[in-house]
Amino acid sequence: MEDRMEYQKYYVPESSKFPIFAAISLFILIIGASSTINSLDNPESNASLILYTGLACFLATLFFWFRQVVKENNAGLESTQLSQSFVYGMAWFIFSEVMFFAAFFGALFYVRTFAVPWLGGEGEKGLANILWQDFEASWPLINTPDGGKAFVIAAKSMSFPGWENISHWLPIYNTIVLLSSSVTVHFAHLGLKKGNKKTFNAWLAITVLLALIFVGLQALEYYEAYAHFGLTLNSGIYGSTFFMLTGFHGFHVMLGGLMLAVMLIRSVFYGHFNEHKHFGFEAASWYWHFVDVVWVMLFLFVYIL
Repeated sequence: MEDRMEYQKYYVPESSKFPIFAAISLFILIIGASSTINSLDNPESNASLILYTGLACFLATLFFWFRQVVKENNAGLESTQLSQSFVYGMAWFIFSEVMFFAAFFGALFYVRTFAVPWLGGEGEKGLANILWQDFEASWPLINTPDGGKAFVIAAKSMSFPGWENISHWLPIYNTIVLLSSSVTVHFAHLGLKKGNKKTFNAWLAITVLLALIFVGLQALEYYEAYAHFGLTLNSGIYGSTFFMLTGFHGFHVMLGGLMLAVMLIRSVFYGHFNEHKHFGFEAASWYWHFVDVVWVMLFLFVYIL
């Protein structure tokens, strides 16, 4: 019986301080983010310094933590069980991100389906225009009947402008760029599985470039919204939901792009990854496909519908 049983060594790393460093950094980051949002009307506030400090600490923690994991892997300390734990860990991480965005999409659904119609007097819980007599329930909600005293009124929304103006609509280019990057990262994965590192590096470099282009287009869209449309984070419920959803997605694009850039550096300069061992890249590609799927939902529910 014992002869048929095969035991496999499982590497248990030494106790690490990185998890507590990550928790503290995220706490500072969240405090800084909430403080920055709440002090947008106060130009003298230093809340953004807390945000950037938390972000810098978190990125530094991830750098040293992942560097330690890579060293352990290169030293041959990995095993089938350990590799399986990495798979489960990445899967649960992406699942937590799914729940994160589900909360924001849920808020958008609640506002559009229930809150705005109730303010317009619709349904059993309709307020019969008690608050605003001339309020008309519509979406995107960029006008209020009180002349802008309650909210900053935007001149224009970022929704679909019609087929005749689609060539000047930045979100369509964002969509093309991001969906194309999902294809290029898949080609990179195929090249790596075939053992062709040149193909892998080339397609991965294109993917990182497309990620940078997307972030640039997103910044240009935000400039257009603020400078030309008067649409800001303070522009009522539409402005807050629009910038929270697209802004957090943009942050995830930068994070995913950073992951892929690190994989590219590891491959080009350190010769990491081959057709048999490349979970680091595979995990980053999973995350990138997740970011693409979220954008498709954003494009439909924030811009189109």
